[in-house]
Amino acid sequence: MNIFSFKTLLSVFFFICLSLTLILSFLNYEIPSWLWLVDLGGLLAFFSYYTIKKRMLAYVCKRILGALFTLFIIATVTFVLLRTLPGGPFDQEKTLPPEIKANIEAKYHLDRPLMYQYGYYLSGLVQGDMGESYKYIGRNISSIMAETLPISIQLGIYALILSYLLGIPFGVLAASRQNTWADRTLMVGAISGVSLPSFLVAPLLILFFCFYLDWFETALWEGPSYYILPLLVLGTRPVSFIARLTRASVLEVIQSDYVRTAKAKGLHHWTVLYKHVLKNSFLPVLTFSGPLIAGILTGSFIVEHIFAIPGMAKHLVNSVTNRDYPLILGATLIYSVVLIFSNLVVDLLYSHFDPRIRLS
Repeated sequence: MNIFSFKTLLSVFFFICLSLTLILSFLNYEIPSWLWLVDLGGLLAFFSYYTIKKRMLAYVCKRILGALFTLFIIATVTFVLLRTLPGGPFDQEKTLPPEIKANIEAKYHLDRPLMYQYGYYLSGLVQGDMGESYKYIGRNISSIMAETLPISIQLGIYALILSYLLGIPFGVLAASRQNTWADRTLMVGAISGVSLPSFLVAPLLILFFCFYLDWFETALWEGPSYYILPLLVLGTRPVSFIARLTRASVLEVIQSDYVRTAKAKGLHHWTVLYKHVLKNSFLPVLTFSGPLIAGILTGSFIVEHIFAIPGMAKHLVNSVTNRDYPLILGATLIYSVVLIFSNLVVDLLYSHFDPRIRLS
């Protein structure tokens, strides 16, 4: 068995394990610990192999160090802004007695100087302690994130898969049938998907599929029948964006000389589209993927609120309303980590889709 076939077998095995994890998760089955280890090990192995093969190890190390500095700046700026804005976490319509308010502020070190509070927060953050919530008494921010973030990530992964599986083929099909009824129909659907807000699409789907047809459940997050409508609502706009980006990029690339050469050689129309055109027209979609992945994986407040999904997105909004400083900082840092990591992965994939790009 040569090296190529061994690598191919490993890739197929990893793809099967990853697909099995997604299927078991969607069907609400318990995923074996060994399968999680295989998925994590496979991702780390692929990332390491790809980084070393493309000679981007130094670039990745610099990006990681830069990411740590960026997170430090984000934490610092957010901390200072929260402390300098008018009002406080315990300022209510009904004023608390001075003694009680003083005791509460002493418990959370809010009676100390600002530099002490900042140092105390950073020292806890370095140790993995994000502090205790002001709103959810006795609950650590890390435990809140550990409980809600996996649900938002689960919903986000399903929506991302739907977005790419539908958006890219729709965009290619529309570009290959430019100015035909198929192109116009797909683009009208894409424009509608971008324009219609989630708070309108979600109730319409609930009304039709839950009350008229009685196919799905209306709310909560307890099994496959609960997943369909939320991921459709969350994936509608990304599908539309990706379809429009793909169509515009394919129409630009399809006019290139090498595409005309491939057609002149007698290659099939779809072979030219998917083998030559699509890879070179994927860069705009890849660029859009960084913030898209971060936004979807950390959840959507509207979707999670309408369908009563116990995800993290509600904390991104409610923590600001409640002036819950530790929860605001924790949610902001989680979103920042996902965004930075997504952008790093997107940058690394540039050199795969366009060999002319070199990251060093």
